[in-house]
Amino acid sequence: MKLYFQYMLILLKSQMQYRVSFLLLTLGQCLTPFTMFAGVYFMFERFGQIQGWTFYEVALCFAVTYMAFAITECFVRGFDVFSSLVVSGDFDRLLVRPRSTALQVLGSRFEFARIGRLLLSAAVLVWAASSINIDWTPLKVTALLLMVSGGVVIFTGIFILAASISFWTVQGLEIANIFTDGGREMTQYPLTIYQKWVRRFFTFVIPFGCANYLPLLFILGREGANHPIYAFIPLAGFLFLVPCLLVWNIGVRHYRSTGS
Repeated sequence: MKLYFQYMLILLKSQMQYRVSFLLLTLGQCLTPFTMFAGVYFMFERFGQIQGWTFYEVALCFAVTYMAFAITECFVRGFDVFSSLVVSGDFDRLLVRPRSTALQVLGSRFEFARIGRLLLSAAVLVWAASSINIDWTPLKVTALLLMVSGGVVIFTGIFILAASISFWTVQGLEIANIFTDGGREMTQYPLTIYQKWVRRFFTFVIPFGCANYLPLLFILGREGANHPIYAFIPLAGFLFLVPCLLVWNIGVRHYRSTGS
């Protein structure tokens, strides 16, 4: 972890060399979640509720998803742009260094301007949480923190899987956006608004439902989700990371170099 933080410090210093550009980019990063949240607001302004979910309940779900995605984009961006390392041959140099390839790729790129999205999402989270009549017990606060961390781990796993595809082909990687950007857009709403097969896929295959929907039911005190086990369901996201890293290691073993 010491090496990871050294990577982070070096890249932070390089990005802060142009402070005005950094601040403007950070401000611009606020616009994407703001426009999406505005769309949610105006939809509820028109329809009032969606299948029994109120605006503030959906806003809480929205904030958790966007916070998790913003953190992932900020600190796990190296895997998202990994294909460029393969194409340029720079991954060959990572292989001869006495450190984990996953750690080196993880520390190869940070986009601190994404903090703009994180701050806006955090503001929405505080606003939504304070507007819902919830008895915030320590267990529910823990569940909320685990929702964010579980979402970060799941998005990280998807980024790793997408990066692993580059060991076999650097074409067609846009399919990964179905599960990154697409997963973010889907899970900003409770999964009950979707078809049953969609709910099952995003609960048992890619466990967004475990990190978002199920613990949200516990926090809101919905019927059937009162058991404390629901507060710790987001830990399933950490289990999802295990096969993702396994696929990564398989890809590294099958890497044939670019001849550089």
